[in-house]
Parts: sequence; structure tokens; C-alpha cells
Amino acid sequence: MLEREQTEARPERNLPRAEHSRFREVVMAYLRGAKGSLFLAGLCMLGVTLMELLRPWPLAIVFDYILADKPLPSYLKPFEGLFADGKALPLVVIAGVIVLVAVLTGLFAYLQIYITSRIGNELVYTLRRKLFAHLQRLSLSFHNRSRSGEHLTKVVSDTNTLRDVFTEMALSAVSQSLTFIGMFTIMFFLNWRLALVVLATIPLLVGTFLYRYRAAKSSSKKQRKKEEEIANRVSEVFSTVPLVQAFSREKHEEERFEAESGEYLKESIRNARIEAVATRSVTIIGALGTAAVVLYGALQVLAGRISPGDLLVFTAYLQSMFKPIRQMAKFSTKFSKASASVERIGEVLQVEPEIKDKPGAVDAPALRGEISFDGVSFDYGDDKGVLEDITFTVLPGQKVALVGASGAGKSTLVSLMLRLYEPGRGAIYMDSVNIKDYKLKSLRRQIGIVLQDSVLFGTSIRENIAYGKLDASHEEIVAAATAANAHDFIMQLEDGYETILGERGDTLSGGQRQRISIARAIIRDNPILILDEPMTGLDAESEATVQEALSRLMSGKTSFLITHDLRAVAGVDLVLVLEDGRIVEQGTPGDLITRGNQYRRLHDLKTGKDETGWSR
Repeated sequence: MLEREQTEARPERNLPRAEHSRFREVVMAYLRGAKGSLFLAGLCMLGVTLMELLRPWPLAIVFDYILADKPLPSYLKPFEGLFADGKALPLVVIAGVIVLVAVLTGLFAYLQIYITSRIGNELVYTLRRKLFAHLQRLSLSFHNRSRSGEHLTKVVSDTNTLRDVFTEMALSAVSQSLTFIGMFTIMFFLNWRLALVVLATIPLLVGTFLYRYRAAKSSSKKQRKKEEEIANRVSEVFSTVPLVQAFSREKHEEERFEAESGEYLKESIRNARIEAVATRSVTIIGALGTAAVVLYGALQVLAGRISPGDLLVFTAYLQSMFKPIRQMAKFSTKFSKASASVERIGEVLQVEPEIKDKPGAVDAPALRGEISFDGVSFDYGDDKGVLEDITFTVLPGQKVALVGASGAGKSTLVSLMLRLYEPGRGAIYMDSVNIKDYKLKSLRRQIGIVLQDSVLFGTSIRENIAYGKLDASHEEIVAAATAANAHDFIMQLEDGYETILGERGDTLSGGQRQRISIARAIIRDNPILILDEPMTGLDAESEATVQEALSRLMSGKTSFLITHDLRAVAGVDLVLVLEDGRIVEQGTPGDLITRGNQYRRLHDLKTGKDETGWSR
């Protein structure tokens, strides 16, 4: 929010990994609420499995008990009457059973896919919402070390990967595993020798899975990292298009983007090759198993140990059994991507905010605006002091100017008031209460902000002003805009208050953006106000209009004005002169001009006088 004056940051505190327990908490909390849907999906999964197990038996009955005229087994004795009047009726019934099995398979599969897809999408919606909310609440030190592209890929790409895997794999993988186990059990009871031939292929399949999974997971992590770099590059370039075009660096940026995209392409091709190798390996192993079963089974049929129908069921099961294994081989690369995404999301969810409500914190009452700094020191975790032993008191309604060279600690000082950072030593009091005793939300709700770089959203002007008070009426919005000298230019726009702004409000001039920011602060009506270089970059006409609006805004409020323009300091009650993180002078502007050294030197530089008093 407020501009940092140092690049390093104190690292956010990580909890013990514990296999990303917070990620599991979010997932399990959702799944507990979706128990009914999971139960229905489980029933459909069992239905699909049962139909897969029944599918080859009608043909086996046709081969053994209609075409070969074998005596009916015990499990078909209840249907003996069908076979008494010839073979036509049993054939019609069996044909109907084949159709019925296909219809039920389709129905169960449809319901399973629909339910699991819904659960997957809702789970990802929950994860995405939790991740977005968590990222917003992490301290500035965390965001200052990371880049927006990293968060973008986690919120969008990584959660999408989880959705795709869940909707395709979740119960489907369980169903295929149950089908595999069920088929192997039936095969074992049909002929345990043939089942052992099939069993001999399992170690090869497991070894293939494990090897390819590790390779795919490593590749997926690299892919995700390259995605972050691409997202960072796109975000950075698109936010600085005027600079790129002004320096004619389009080709240079294309080459950098091409290099990063090329690395991602290589990793994507490698991942696709891993998936293809895994799938083909299963196909080859399956073919070897089928050939062995057909060869050995045919010899068993010729020896009269099993029937042709049993061999037919065996080979049908074998083909059906290797089909889910091939499918699981394809899923292995997707699952590896999901595992990488789970790790990345889990790492973020495990990060604890540095700034949070302490136990027993209370809601801040309506503050009068008395503010005291008592021996406050601060650094960004690198032992390079940004502020050192800051002590001062501001009475309610006073106007305070913070002046000094860039990097002196002005923005950091007001950031501490907002508890965007915590002091290393000392304490900050508002109305004689340590601000740590107030709940964060209630504290920040009473502080208004107008920044040097007016931050506007790509929504309507009405919504941008109402961001300061979400339940504001149209009359309140108009009144705030009028007080900020913004109403007239807003009404000249084609859609007035409903005009949609470009990203960051770039469709407006600097003065117009600043006046909307002031209107947003006015409608908030806070007792404490922070103005961070609000006049920078404005022309003389805009500056006069904005200054008039600021005067209305500051009336009756405890105000902190960060500025390099000493003309704006003339009407304040207290000037704090900062140098190298310390307050070197404080007093009224008049007192500091007559008895101050640093302030008088800054004043002379700004007014164009040299050390002898002559104008330059």
C-alpha cells in the first residue's frame, strides 16, 4: 500500500511443514460438508465396477451353454426354463442383458462424472477463495519479497490443476482400482494358474509407475516455476507498456519472453514424453501378459481343464484390467502436477501473518486522534535501522508534516501507524492506548489514506469512491465527489458516475485520479488522515484544485502530510524533520526557519537561496 523505502524484508514466519496441514484442513472441511455427494458418487462408482465385472459373462454363457451345449452350472439353475424351449429365447434375453449392462454402465458413469466434477469444482472454488483471502492478509514483508506472477499462478493455474485431477481421477481411480481387484479375484477363482501369469506383470507395472511418477513430478515443478516466470514477465511488461514503447524496447522484451517461454516449452515436451513412455510401457507389458494368458489358457482348454467361455472371460477381464492401468499411467503425470500444486499451495497456506490481532484485542472506539510514538525503532530484518528512537506526540486535530530526503523513513513511519509493519522496539499509542491492543480492522477503519500514486480500480467511478464506504448512498458519493472538486468533471464524462475506468484509472488525468482518491477518503470520514505526497506530478491548475479539496478533507482531522514541497507545510501545526531514520528537528514551520538548521537548509534549497542568503 504505502511505498517501502527499503528492498529487504523480514521473512514471514513458516510453521512446520507437517505435510501442509492447513491445506489438508481446508480440503477435509469441505469434504465433510459434501458427505452426501461423496456417498452418491461412491454408489455410482460401485455400480460402474459391478457392470464392468458383469460385462463379459453374457458372452461366456453364449459360448459355453448355448453354442457348446454344456450342462448349466448351479448359478444358472434358476433360469433353466429359458433354455427348455430352444436357444432363441436365451439368446434374446442375453442380448437384452448386454444392452442393459451397457445402459447401466453409461448411467452410473454419467452420474459419477457429474457428481465428482461438481465436487471438484466446488473444492477448487473453496481452495481458491481461501488462498486469495490468505494472501491478502499476509504481511507486506511477504508480498515485498514475492512477485505478483507467483501468486497469480497459484490462485489460478495450480487450483485449476487440482480441479482437473480431482474431476478426472478422484473416484475414477478408486473405481478402476476396485475393478482391477474384483477382476483379479474372479480370475483367481476361475483358474489360479492363469491368475499367477497375470500377477507376474504387476511388479513391472508398479516399477514403471514409480519411476515415471518421480520423473513427472520433478518436471511438473519446473513447469510451474517457468509458469511463474512467464506470468511475472507478462505482468511487468504490460504494466510498463508506455516505458517499453518510449524506449523502443518491444523487440528486447519479445526476446526475453521468447527465452522464458522456450524453457517452458522444453519442460512441457519432456512431461508429455514421460506420459507417452508410461502409457506405452503399460501397453507393452499388457500385450506380453495377454499373449502369455492366451497361450497358456488355450493349452488349458485343449487339455480340457477349462472351458472356452472361461478363457473368453479371462481374456476379456485381462483387456479390461489393463485399460484402467493404461488410464492410470496417463493420470500419473497429471497426478504429479497436482502433487506439485498441492505443495505450492500448501506452502503459502502454512505461512503465518506477522501482523495479526493479539489475544484479548478489542475494537477501537471512535478515536479522537491523539497519537504518540514512544522510542520506536524499526528495521526490515537486516539490522539496518530504518527508524531509530522516534518519539513525538500529536494532539487531536493537529496537522503534521513529515519532511526529509528520500529514504529518511517518512513512509515507514506512517506504515507503522497502520500496523503494516511492527516496531522492533518502542510503542505507538492512539488515544493513550497501544495500537496493538486494538483489533487490526477496527484500527485501520479509522485511518484515511491518499497516496502519491492514486490507486484506482478498473470499475466505475461510483464504485471507486464507495470503496471507502461500501454501503454509501448515491447522495453520499456525490457529496464526497463535490467536496473533492471531482463532481463537475465526472458529470462531463459520457456515463457520469457509472463510467468504467481503465486499469489503475489510466483513462483519467493525474489530477482527476487524485480527486477521486480524495473523494474516497472524504466519504470514509476518518479521524486520522495520511497524505503521502498527494501533489506530486500535478500541474499548477490541478494542484490548486487538489489543494482546495485536501484542505476540506483535513479540516478537523489529525493529519500526517508526507511531502518534499515545503510550500504545503506552511499551515501545519508540527513539522517532523527526518534524517537517516531519526527525528533531527521538530516544531512549527516558523520556529524551524528561525532556529532550525536542517529544515532551514531544506527551505533555502526549495526557495532557491544559497548559504549566503542570495537568491539563485
